[in-house]
Amino acid sequence: MRRKTRLFALAEALRARRTGVTAAQLADRFGVTLRTIYRDLEALQDAGMPIRADRGRGGGYALDKSYQLPPVNFTAREAALLVALARLAVEQRLIPFPNAIEKAADKVRSALSTSAQRELLALVGELQLVGIPALPIPTSVRDAIETAWFESRALRIVYEKKAWELTPRHVRIRNLVFDRQVTLLNCVDLETGQDRQFRLDKIKQATALDPDPV
Repeated sequence: MRRKTRLFALAEALRARRTGVTAAQLADRFGVTLRTIYRDLEALQDAGMPIRADRGRGGGYALDKSYQLPPVNFTAREAALLVALARLAVEQRLIPFPNAIEKAADKVRSALSTSAQRELLALVGELQLVGIPALPIPTSVRDAIETAWFESRALRIVYEKKAWELTPRHVRIRNLVFDRQVTLLNCVDLETGQDRQFRLDKIKQATALDPDPV
């Protein structure tokens, strides 16, 4: 990941969280060293982003919630492509975060002028989505995975290893792999320290745990 892309993703990760996140968690999430994360945080602060460091439970690095990213202007053509991709992702279940995707698509629509919105509706109406959707995921599991991923939280899951063989796990997501019909979670088992991979559709229960203290 290029530094400019990582800085933007880091800013978004901080803005999406309701609580602080440690530098170690950020380094693990973005696959870089602690030193690199500290440099990135300093670069964002130098650019004017109000990032603070809080101590104690629920502390860590956090972004002032009043901060918003600069507005972005879309043409109807650009917006149509983004909304079409959002529809594809939701209807085909390509990414297990439909709520966030739909909210983002709504914001894209609302940013357009009235005439551009009419053009957008016409363009999107001419698009057809075909194919076999990915395997369905229970809403409660999907929401817990979304929270854990975007807020760098640990997870308690119940996993179906074999037919009707359920095992509890305490894990933290390292990264997600989106295949055509399945989503794979590459995690670290917090009880054994070993790397594990789980199919999202085999997770029967999931709970995002409270953030770790700094």
